[in-house]
Amino acid sequence: MKAYVIDRYGASSAVRAAEMPEPELGGSDVLVEIHAASVNPLDLKIRSGGLKMVLPYRLPLILGNDLAGVVVRVGARVRGYKPGDQVYARPPQERIGTFAEYIAVSEDALAPKPHTLSMEEAAAMPLVGLTGWQALVEMANVRQGQKVLIHAGSGGVGSFAIQLAKSLGAYVATTTSAANRAWVQQLGADVVIDYKQTDFSGVLHDYDVVLDTQGGEALMRSVRVLKPGGRLISISGPPDPDFAKASGAPWFVRVAMGLLSYRIRKLARRHQVRYSFLFMRADGTQLRSIAGLIDGGVIRPVVDKVFPFASTAEALDYVQTGRAKGKVVIKVKS
Repeated sequence: MKAYVIDRYGASSAVRAAEMPEPELGGSDVLVEIHAASVNPLDLKIRSGGLKMVLPYRLPLILGNDLAGVVVRVGARVRGYKPGDQVYARPPQERIGTFAEYIAVSEDALAPKPHTLSMEEAAAMPLVGLTGWQALVEMANVRQGQKVLIHAGSGGVGSFAIQLAKSLGAYVATTTSAANRAWVQQLGADVVIDYKQTDFSGVLHDYDVVLDTQGGEALMRSVRVLKPGGRLISISGPPDPDFAKASGAPWFVRVAMGLLSYRIRKLARRHQVRYSFLFMRADGTQLRSIAGLIDGGVIRPVVDKVFPFASTAEALDYVQTGRAKGKVVIKVKS
């Protein structure tokens, strides 16, 4: 099968087209013909080698963390799917590889594709959807009337999280550029902060939850936005000891993560708030819940641009520019 792989960590030149063997199918696996995949900042971090301490993939590696497609074959123990079913998924982190014509995915990571979406639209949803769900529903338990700040509201995670937070009854603030103000307001943002002109931490106060997608100083300033007992959840900040323990990392990696996150954890304790790092996991049950919100018209996908399969490397480079509004999708099957 045709796939896009890296033989070494590096920039865009490290990505190449290759002929790879069709995936082997385990008893609980589903073989999916991929029709569309989407690009995430996670793909860029994997490509550069920035996550090799916690995700030690073997090279050559097929990139890609999102898919929508059609079931081709199922393993002997699979009961929930049959050939011809349309599905979408974020594969488990140890079995990524959606920039390819086929992939074997464990049954529990799959969900039926939302009926109202095209393959390209559906492929844009799994990773950002699961990230938003696990941050706002599972970890923060956002409730009616709470105040939530979502950084980078025009990005893939941000554009989904705004819609999800509003569906949960939250009052939502977001940061973005002035050019995207009207657009994020249409998604449901109640307060829009132009990050180029205004320090959000000087105007937002007494928030219950912050979802940080930026890291760095934006993460540190986010502590001041929260009221005592609030939750600061980051997908870009330093991993914390709880994540290190849950990931099963070696002791020296756990020590390193503890040191990296010491500053933000100390600051959070001083302000009586809780800091958590989130690395989203695959979950087919949650994807079914997200599909219900999509088909019910509560959440809609935001697709910035669709690239042909032959332009996979260019799609990665485009995401790296930071100009994408929503998700960038690769159309694998014409």
